Amino acid sequence: MTIQAQPAQTAHNAERPLIQTGEVREIALNKLKASPKNVRRVSHSAQVIEARAASIRYKGLLQPLVVEPEVKAGGEASGYYLVTIGEGRRQALRLLAKRKLLSKAQPVRCVIDTINDPGEISLDENTSRCDMHPADQFEAWKDLAERKGYSAEEIAARSGVSPQTVRQRLRMGAVAPALLDLYREGGLTLDQIMAFAVSPDPERQMQVYAQLPPHQRQTYAIRRAMTQAKVAADDPRAVFVGVDAYVAAGGALLVDLFTEAGEGWLEDVGLLDRLVAEKLQAEAVALREAEGWKWTAAYLAFPHDHGCRRIWERALPRAPEEAVQRAALYAERDGLIERYPDLAELPEEAEARLGEIDQELDALAEDFGFDPEEKARAGAFVVLGYDGETRIERGYVRPEDEPPAQVEPQAEAEAGGEAQAWDDADDEAEGGAEDAPGEVEEAMVEANAPISPRIRADLTAHRSTALRNALAQDPDLALVALTHALLLRVFRGVGAYASCLDVKLGSRNLAAEGDGIEDSPAARANAERHDAWARQMPDDPEAYWDFVVGLDADSRMGLMAHCVSLSLDAVRGWDNRPMAWKHADRLASAMDLDMSDWWSPTADRYLGAVTKGQILDAVAEAVSPEAAGRLTGLRKTEMIEAAEPQLVAARWLPACLRTPGRPLPWVKAAEVDEAAGFEELEPEAEAEAQSAAA
Repeated sequence: MTIQAQPAQTAHNAERPLIQTGEVREIALNKLKASPKNVRRVSHSAQVIEARAASIRYKGLLQPLVVEPEVKAGGEASGYYLVTIGEGRRQALRLLAKRKLLSKAQPVRCVIDTINDPGEISLDENTSRCDMHPADQFEAWKDLAERKGYSAEEIAARSGVSPQTVRQRLRMGAVAPALLDLYREGGLTLDQIMAFAVSPDPERQMQVYAQLPPHQRQTYAIRRAMTQAKVAADDPRAVFVGVDAYVAAGGALLVDLFTEAGEGWLEDVGLLDRLVAEKLQAEAVALREAEGWKWTAAYLAFPHDHGCRRIWERALPRAPEEAVQRAALYAERDGLIERYPDLAELPEEAEARLGEIDQELDALAEDFGFDPEEKARAGAFVVLGYDGETRIERGYVRPEDEPPAQVEPQAEAEAGGEAQAWDDADDEAEGGAEDAPGEVEEAMVEANAPISPRIRADLTAHRSTALRNALAQDPDLALVALTHALLLRVFRGVGAYASCLDVKLGSRNLAAEGDGIEDSPAARANAERHDAWARQMPDDPEAYWDFVVGLDADSRMGLMAHCVSLSLDAVRGWDNRPMAWKHADRLASAMDLDMSDWWSPTADRYLGAVTKGQILDAVAEAVSPEAAGRLTGLRKTEMIEAAEPQLVAARWLPACLRTPGRPLPWVKAAEVDEAAGFEELEPEAEAEAQSAAA
């Protein structure tokens, strides 16, 4: 910094040393004042001042203050200095002096600056600095604790924060380095790091991170996985690995001696998860090698945000002689049926032959599979189902493995020719204007040149209006067009581009709302039906129209119903959609839906998530108030064990699963039990019981 002499000294300050810019001077604390030119208007909080005071007490003043001499109205120095940079440190020093930890006249190291504008350098000081990343802070405190041996209390005293804050940051500093790196890169949030830090075991943290798909890494889900102390022997992970394999690997098993054999809890969750990950990965590798996929990935739950495109199985080509054989068998079967119209009176020989024909046709049935070229760029997910069995989802193409898009030469030539034609027309129009001023001439375009986009839009708008009118008068064709549009959206995701119908179809990810929903009976039925249709779809979206037209009426209606069903969203979450919920109730009533066929109030599905009071209310409604009274006072786990079989047997449902207007199964059961109870009474007691019941 340039050193400049100040103006000639007056008689008042003739004995004072010359003030030089850039000079480092020790100035008494009580000679330092807050500068009115400091741009910070909101003062430091008491917590910040406390932290700086603690730092100065133990480590001294690490950074000098920047000051300028205070000048009175007459132009002479007052003997005080205004703090341009370092007001927080000045207040921290004053706090230490107030506590008698240093003198009020304590010399303070300062840098004198009389050249730079005080407001500008104050602004630079407060805006140009950048706080360190929290992850760097966590690791630095952890280093102090390990390298210097400081306790949480000592670090707290030296830093001016509470010991609890230090313990929390030390715990976060002990998070697996790979997770902290993800936090630095923005791949994880601070809340997620705090959830991982619940357990100080880095290996366990990495296990949980690897097992949870990205869409399931919510804070509560991470914390729940990290704090899981024991796993029941019927947990899908335990079923998948096997209790014997877990024990053989050194895992501890807690067995309840008062329950049936095989019931117990696996205590080493980290070991169990490692065994699950290793077995899943081994199955994924075996699948890739056996079936020839480009890649396979193992997950504890299906990663719905995979970002991949789905491809489907296709009917594999058959040998010509097999087709001839199938045709001959069908002809023979039809001949037998025509010969014996009454199938109930078939001769034994004909009945036996029909059975043989059916077996032979089954053996010659269409076989489905993936094209080898598609498998060479696609992969499969191996996930753990809720029944402890692996579920394989095949046919996913990652964005980087997609084949490059190819533009048809004819289409490219047409597009280029159209653009060139209109460029030439514009050039001719401009040239004609130059050659004949004042005379406007139309651009001479060849007779077979394409029309302008504006004119084309005008004409096709009239065509669209006519098409709407014609389609409205042909319900059968309208159904075909609707099915075609839905089909493109459901199976190809290109409905907005390959159909002239502006039909939008959304499908909510229900697996994100309900645990285990993918392995429920209804979800499996939906998936099997979807796979069956997907196998029949043409590869080219443009061929979908001919496919839909070629279906018989029943198949077309079934396909449309499947596509429409995937858009149904009756989830009652945080969003408020009362009219949609009423519509869902009407649909359920129209179909006479009985959710007891698809859902049961088990511990995993319901009872473990509600309160004890709600369990007792359910038992009182489904069984009897007396049955609920017998469960009062039990611990929740014992209450669930006692209530679950009763509620499942009664086919009880929560209110949001009941179909309006449909009789409740448990009410019927209660009436039957009540009637049976009356039949067992003596004649004279029966009247008293009926009177009491009334």
